[in-house]
Amino acid sequence: MAKAKKEAPKAEDENFNFIVRIANSDIDGQKRTVIGLQSIKGVGARVAQTVVHKAGIEQSVKIGTLSDEKVKELESLVLKYVEYAPSWAVNRQLDYESGADMHLFGNDLDMVQKDDVNRMKMIRCYRGIRHETHHKVRGQRTRSNGRKGLTLGVKKK
Repeated sequence: MAKAKKEAPKAEDENFNFIVRIANSDIDGQKRTVIGLQSIKGVGARVAQTVVHKAGIEQSVKIGTLSDEKVKELESLVLKYVEYAPSWAVNRQLDYESGADMHLFGNDLDMVQKDDVNRMKMIRCYRGIRHETHHKVRGQRTRSNGRKGLTLGVKKK
């Protein structure tokens, strides 16, 4: 029996980028393209796969090995996702102020979510009141789950 030789780790070429910047987010260059794109806030698995497929890049390629042109193409496709995606696949359908479909990323997503919660609190709707009092918002049960503070424990007769 011949022993299998251990392969030496592949030497990265001199053009390898250990940090790739797309949509104001730093992405680890060691990650595969789909996994790397998911580190952008607002980009999930489905969005990342769609963008990589649209760019014509193989999913298993490390994002640090891509050329600068491909990285710029990826960034433009991520930022223009709403133009070629169906309306059900965006994260902001029928915006409250503009009425348009949008797909938000990073800090914009955080700010819009905070504004939505503040608007619900101001108009005193049910969801806004639940947010204010730190209760469950989406109809979950609260008798036995999500308790904190002095309400923990079991009553004895």
